[in-house]
Amino acid sequence: MINRTATLNNGVEMPILGLGIYTPGQKNEVRSAVHWAIEEGYRLLDTASIYQNEEEVGHGIKDSGIAREELFITSKVWNDEQGLDTTLKAYDKSLKKLQTDYLDLYLIHWPIRELRKETWLALEKLYADKRIRAIGVSNYYQPHLDELSTYSTIVPAVNQFEFHPHMYLPDLLAKCRSLGIQPEGYSPLIRGKAEENGILTSIARRHGKSTYQVLIRWSMQHTVVTIPKSTNKERLKSNFDIWDFELSDEDMGQLNSFTSTIRIADDPMIYL
Repeated sequence: MINRTATLNNGVEMPILGLGIYTPGQKNEVRSAVHWAIEEGYRLLDTASIYQNEEEVGHGIKDSGIAREELFITSKVWNDEQGLDTTLKAYDKSLKKLQTDYLDLYLIHWPIRELRKETWLALEKLYADKRIRAIGVSNYYQPHLDELSTYSTIVPAVNQFEFHPHMYLPDLLAKCRSLGIQPEGYSPLIRGKAEENGILTSIARRHGKSTYQVLIRWSMQHTVVTIPKSTNKERLKSNFDIWDFELSDEDMGQLNSFTSTIRIADDPMIYL
């Protein structure tokens, strides 16, 4: 039995499964996807300023008619917005586009070497001013977290990084947990690049589920918050239909043991 929420290190409850929202294709594509996702039961919405869809996310939320406090909204400060004053301004821009007066979680999108300290201090200020419910980082590996600890006064609530069986990072998971940081994984579906994997398809067939559903469930059974991306109504529904089965220890072990690496995003170690 998997809890539907994770308790962050400041007591805030975060849904363990949400909608990852990436750069839109057609106009109102994201708006419709957000509306459909909320109707389906999603309560975590993950966006970022660089995705250029925060306005559509805001409209989709309004279309749904759901109360703001029922949602957990995440955005991220992009690389060219980082720094002390510029991060504060970027946050205000995101709020305006999303049509909300607070975020549940705000993340540093990438650990830009010259700016990450000032950017983190800006997040701490926003948190101290009670303008954000939780702050965190994205794409931080162990060395980034070690450096952060030398100047932070607040432990990040969340670290979001690429996470799937072809990018299984047990040492990073252990590091986060030792610090009380909730891991969150993006690209859990590997953009369809692992659909033909024999082990994955065999496990999916055995459970009567799709390979995508197995990948989502795998992340969740690692107690990693996961945010599969989709703007397709039926896929959104399928991605959320993962509560009625459980991967066995054998299943998990096989998926943990993938030897080939598939990386969707940049390697964060280039930001050391």
